[in-house]
Amino acid sequence: MRTVVDIDESSLREASAALGTTTKVETVNRALAEVAALAARRRDLARLISGELSALGDEELYREAWR
Repeated sequence: MRTVVDIDESSLREASAALGTTTKVETVNRALAEVAALAARRRDLARLISGELSALGDEELYREAWR
């Protein structure tokens, strides 16, 4: 899908350098993917910190799962 947007050239250059990309399209797509991945990592970390994943340390649960 083609979308026309105004992008700050300085930010684009900085993002390109940080991501190691060579085209505007590649830079924008990689930046979007990186932001989405960061958000997912933050959600996972928040779940881990909250204790929601407390079963991860349950050795009996692991033994039963691998039977």
